[in-house]
Amino acid sequence: MRDFRDLQIWKRSIFFAGSIYRITSAFPAKERFALAVQMNKAAVSIPSNIAEGCGRRTKPDLIQFLHIAVGSSFELETQIEICFLNNYIDIDIYNSLIQEIQELQKMINGFIKHHSE
Repeated sequence: MRDFRDLQIWKRSIFFAGSIYRITSAFPAKERFALAVQMNKAAVSIPSNIAEGCGRRTKPDLIQFLHIAVGSSFELETQIEICFLNNYIDIDIYNSLIQEIQELQKMINGFIKHHSE
């Protein structure tokens, strides 16, 4: 069992989830119960699965939950693209979100690789 609260990937993903919540709160009313909800769930799934994996007793279990976290990050990246294409976010927010989600993906994949060896 690992203390997930000490992990930089968990800390960054928690902060990122908060950013997604703030951004989706400004979406048009028609999206608040559709795309916004999906984005918030995917954003919460990333740190949640990191934490759950750290609570497991074996490396394979940890790695499985880290893979789920990466999958959620790609889901969220796709939803960010959809937001941009529908003009729910501007180019600066889009670039910032994409940069951060891709950095999180690299960090999680690095963590997986480190624990797979």
